[in-house]
Amino acid sequence: MLREYEHFYNTHRPHQGIANARPLQPLPQPALDRAPLTHLDIRRRQRLGGILNEYHHAA
Repeated sequence: MLREYEHFYNTHRPHQGIANARPLQPLPQPALDRAPLTHLDIRRRQRLGGILNEYHHAA
C-alpha cells in the first residue's frame, strides 16, 4: 500500500504550480467559451481505499 502511494505521489498527482502547469510548460489558455464545459464526463477512481482520488475524462 505504501508503494502504491509513493507511485501516485511521484507520477500521477498534478504539479502544484500556477494553474497546475507542469514545470517548463506554458500555461493553458483560459476557457472563454463555457458551453463545452457543461458536457464534460469526469470519472473518479479511488485509490488506497479512498485515501487518494484520481479524476479523468471518460472516453
